[in-house]
Amino acid sequence: MTAAEHAVEVHGLVRRFGTVAAVDGLDLRVPVGSLTVLLGPNGAGKTTTVEICEGFDRPDTGVVRVLGLDPWRDAARLRPRLGIMLQSAGAHLSARAGEMLRLVAACAERPHDPDWLLDLLGLAAVARTPVRRLSGGQVQRLSLAMALVGRPELLFLDEPTAGLDPQGRHLVWDLLRAGRADGATILLTTHFMDEAERLADQVVILDHGRAVAAGTVADLTAGEEQLRFSAHPGLDLSSLVLALPAGTTVTEPAPGRYAVHGPVDPALIATVTAWCAAAGQLATELQVGRRGLEDVYLDTTGREVRW
Repeated sequence: MTAAEHAVEVHGLVRRFGTVAAVDGLDLRVPVGSLTVLLGPNGAGKTTTVEICEGFDRPDTGVVRVLGLDPWRDAARLRPRLGIMLQSAGAHLSARAGEMLRLVAACAERPHDPDWLLDLLGLAAVARTPVRRLSGGQVQRLSLAMALVGRPELLFLDEPTAGLDPQGRHLVWDLLRAGRADGATILLTTHFMDEAERLADQVVILDHGRAVAAGTVADLTAGEEQLRFSAHPGLDLSSLVLALPAGTTVTEPAPGRYAVHGPVDPALIATVTAWCAAAGQLATELQVGRRGLEDVYLDTTGREVRW
């Protein structure tokens, strides 16, 4: 792709806070019209990267171009073309929800109808309610409405479904698909692997301020099949490994959830179920398939908890 075909181009981006490099030589490209998802542990550099692309922070070194412009120096020209959903709502706490959305719409050349968005996002009943009195989910939906109402060319979303119930998450996903179909480019961060798998044209996994993996979900999860099953957590797997063909490994990626890595055939499945029966365990949720995005994420970034 040529430069004009990328809505966001980042080369060698570095941003330090004291002695800590929040972003450390990051390269990133977001194709025009795509939905790109940034994944990474807490502190991986996702939010800092997005804030620099939005023009709210400036890099120490590196080149950042958003819709062909420098987001720091050209903020006044660029901002009307962007839709931005922050982790905090960005709305004045004393303003009423409907007033806040109409104010944002008034700044756009061809906005959506604010009342339509309020109704679609289940906010019509609280349109006259001050933002400070909204629930967490309502604030989240208002923030999304504020990002969408101006029909932006490029939409930045920082954890757009955090705190939403399942119905709210599916509604947001439908809106993002509709926005992409309408020509918007979308860059979002999330901690939900199913969200990335459902939505992303491209996934970029960040760790320690660098891109450690990138590609489509299919590209990232390509590889040999595995057998997954559930049983009592913390089982001693050594005897199962000995019973399986050489080169086959067994892991417990989450408590009580097991994965057998190696060529999967009827004999391997029979061996695993027989071992479970001998151990007095009922193997449930047996599935055969390629590893999921969560497996790739954990293999790439490690399994230690980040705070």
